[in-house]
Amino acid sequence: MPLQQSQSKGIRAQLKDIKTGFYRKLKYRLLRPAPPPFNGRFSGPVVVVGSAPKSDKPVGLDETYTIFTVNGSQSVASKWGISVPDLTFMMFNQVEGTTTNAQEVRRVLSGTRTKSLYVLLWRRNEIDRLRNGLKAFDYNYDELTIVDRYQRMALLDKVAGLASLELDADSKCSNGMNAVLFALYHGAPAVIICGINPNSAGHIYNGVGLKRHHVDMDRLLIERLVRDGRPLFTADPDVSVRLGIPLWTGSLPS
Repeated sequence: MPLQQSQSKGIRAQLKDIKTGFYRKLKYRLLRPAPPPFNGRFSGPVVVVGSAPKSDKPVGLDETYTIFTVNGSQSVASKWGISVPDLTFMMFNQVEGTTTNAQEVRRVLSGTRTKSLYVLLWRRNEIDRLRNGLKAFDYNYDELTIVDRYQRMALLDKVAGLASLELDADSKCSNGMNAVLFALYHGAPAVIICGINPNSAGHIYNGVGLKRHHVDMDRLLIERLVRDGRPLFTADPDVSVRLGIPLWTGSLPS
């Protein structure tokens, strides 16, 4: 591509980002959205299970713990004897996407269910299409909730005091960290992450070794939550050492 054409394309992309950013910032201020709702309550710690290649079962895991899974990480929880998580966060493109990761997510979730399913960024006026898409790979749920972009932005803002206009992957946090924010916002006494490691690559349910997105924002968010004394823990010793997150020992903070 000639240099002049490349520069022109870059300028157009920058102008588009400026326009999109202005629109989202204005809409966020006008809507003043609340984070996604939750009808339940937590009687003990919340475990957020990610899909990093290595994860450890939290110490003391029993029926008092609430289990959140993200996309295909339900396959990890099932190895701990948890066949039905309490809540699952799923990105919209996992339902119909043709990427390797989307296909693998559908493969490991086929024939399973969750109690509450939160699908991020699906169009609200296409709820029937969503239900049909989930039915197509035999994934079942008791409750279905769509989370829009502005609710997700509100989570980051209300819990961590961070603003993101979500213009690119680097400015967003991962779905696993969105689940952490959700649990904290709704009063979880402790949130334990396992299989969530910004330093890792790949996913537990496939051997492709896909690059992990949202790395910088996840690190920034973890640093902010730890700095602010939020009850965030990890069940993974290596993650504790590398990221400075307290290691879960089986007891709620006093």
